[in-house]
Amino acid sequence: MQDSNSGGISSSLNVPGSTPSGDINAFREILKGAKHIVVLAGAGLSAASGVPTFRGAGGLWRRRDVLSLSTPASFIDNPSRSWQFHHYLRELALKAEPNDAHLALAHFAVPHLRHAVSPQSSFTLVTQNIDGLDRRAFERVFSASGLPSPLSLDMEPTVFQQEDPLLIEMHGLVCGVACTDYSCRHRELNMQSPICPALAGTEFLVDLPDPALDAPKDDVRRPRRTAAEARAWAEARLAGTHASHSAEPDIPNSALPKCSKCGSLVRPDVVWFTEVPRHAEKIMKIVDHADVCIVVGTSAVVHPAATFASRVKSHGGVVAVLNVEHGKLDSHADFLFLGPCEQTLPKILALP
Repeated sequence: MQDSNSGGISSSLNVPGSTPSGDINAFREILKGAKHIVVLAGAGLSAASGVPTFRGAGGLWRRRDVLSLSTPASFIDNPSRSWQFHHYLRELALKAEPNDAHLALAHFAVPHLRHAVSPQSSFTLVTQNIDGLDRRAFERVFSASGLPSPLSLDMEPTVFQQEDPLLIEMHGLVCGVACTDYSCRHRELNMQSPICPALAGTEFLVDLPDPALDAPKDDVRRPRRTAAEARAWAEARLAGTHASHSAEPDIPNSALPKCSKCGSLVRPDVVWFTEVPRHAEKIMKIVDHADVCIVVGTSAVVHPAATFASRVKSHGGVVAVLNVEHGKLDSHADFLFLGPCEQTLPKILALP
C-alpha cells in the first residue's frame, strides 16, 4: 500500500484469487480490517427509486440521445430544450425517495455505526448521480441518529470526524442552479417544483409516439404531422394527455429560470460531458489512499471514475463490485455481488 496507515489489508487478510468471490461473510472480514473505504456509486443505485439509468435502448429522451443533451454546447444552442430535459430530471428526483441501498450507505457513513463493523475505517461515498438521493439519505439518517448533517448549506461536503468528506457529488446536483453571468457565478440549491412557470407540465412530453418516426419502413410516403396537428398535440399535453417531440415548446430565455442574485439566466448545476468533475483532485487522493473500494451500480466507463478500481488494486487494495449484471469491472473485482443493489448492499453492509 502507498498509504503507510492502510495496514496492507490485501496481504493481511484472505483475499480471493483470480476469480471474484461472492462470499458476503468473507467480505465483511475484509471490512473489519479496513482503514480507508471508498464507495463509487452510479445510476444503478437509484434505479429502485424510479430514476432512469438511460442505458442502452432506454438512453433516449424525446427520441434524442441523452448524451447529446448533456453538454455545454447543447445548452448554448437550445436553452429551452436543455432546460426541459433537466426539468424532467428534476421532477423525477424531487418525487423519488432514497431506497434501501441509499439508506444502507447512509447508515454506514455514521461513524459509531460503521465502527461496529469496521472499527478503524474512514469512509467516503463518491457518487456520479445528480439526483441528490444520497444527500437526502445522509441527512435523514444523521438526523435520526441525533447528529448534525454532515453536509453544509452551500452543497459542499464538510469534514465529519475524519479528514476526508463523507459524501462527494462529483457531477453536481440536478436541483442546483448556477448563474451563467461570469461576473456573478452564484450557485444555489433550488427545490421548487416547477422551478419556473414556463416549464410546468413539460415533463410529460416524453417518449410518446411520433407518426413519422413510427411509420412502417415500407410506408415511406406517410406524411409528417402538420403544424395544426402539432399544436393540437401540444394542447393535449397541457391537458395532461398525449404529446410528442414534434410539438416541443420553444420557451424564450426570458421565461427560463433566473438567478436569484442578478436575474441572469441560470443553468443546471451539473457536470456535463466535456466538463471537469467536481473535487477531482480530492477524489483521486482518497482513491489512492483507499484499501477497500466498493463499486455500486455503475459500469464506470467514464473517466476519472473508470480508473478508481484499477488504482485501488494497483496499490494492493480490495475491490468489490455490486451490479445487476457482469461487466468490464469484473476483471478488477476481488468480490462480485450480482443483483439489485437495494437487495445486496444492505446485506453486505449490515450493522449489528
